[in-house]
Amino acid sequence: MSDIFSRIEHSRTADEVVQQIESLILEGVLRTSDRLPGERELARQFDVSRPILRDALKALEARGLLTTRPGGGTHVADVIGQLFTRPVTDLISMHRKAVTDYLEYRREIEAVAAEYAARRATPEDLALLDRIMARMDEAHRTGDFDDEAEIDVEFHHAVCECAHNIILLHTLRSCYRLLSEGVFQNRLLVFTVPGARDALLEQHRAIHAAIKAADPFAARKAAMDHITYVERSMAEAERSGDWKRVSRLRLRQRSEAGDIERKRT
Repeated sequence: MSDIFSRIEHSRTADEVVQQIESLILEGVLRTSDRLPGERELARQFDVSRPILRDALKALEARGLLTTRPGGGTHVADVIGQLFTRPVTDLISMHRKAVTDYLEYRREIEAVAAEYAARRATPEDLALLDRIMARMDEAHRTGDFDDEAEIDVEFHHAVCECAHNIILLHTLRSCYRLLSEGVFQNRLLVFTVPGARDALLEQHRAIHAAIKAADPFAARKAAMDHITYVERSMAEAERSGDWKRVSRLRLRQRSEAGDIERKRT
């Protein structure tokens, strides 16, 4: 956190501080719940007086970008959650078609994000992707489904950050928020499909490799192929689950019918 704020070079006013913090939130450098340094340290980094800093923080809080927790410092407010209101997320969670539409949307938008990432990723972006892929490899090795799913979302977050497009960044973050909040309860079903964990890892590696190779067309295709696979695998897992449910009911019904018949004889 200490390296992201820059010294105000010219007119040291609250507006200058506001603009810099706004930009950091908009560009996704500062995320929801991130805590800002203390007042003294922040004033030092901006090289402004503490009254000027207080005015800036007060203005940002009034606009809903920052929030102050008693005894807990100043944090970035939950600006992403506002893109999907609670009534909308409740509706999405209750309607099966929403899952299909969600994946259809992600397939197209993530294809664009991956393409842009291949064109625009900086060495620092690629270093971050490398670290995430290393963690994904480790989670795959240990077989922790929950950890794999969490890193999966983090990987896609990083790809959209590499795209360096503010609108893509915030719309996709709001989509991934639905996953982290458990709106799609069946999202882990894909990991139950035989061979899926290996396939998903290879798909993420393909996206990663295409971005590192600065190949926008391969990156777009790899991203689309990945979501198409997820869509197909989830449908297969749900269908298999339905088959098992019907089979259990059929077995139970026939067992009970057999018991009744034996009692009659």
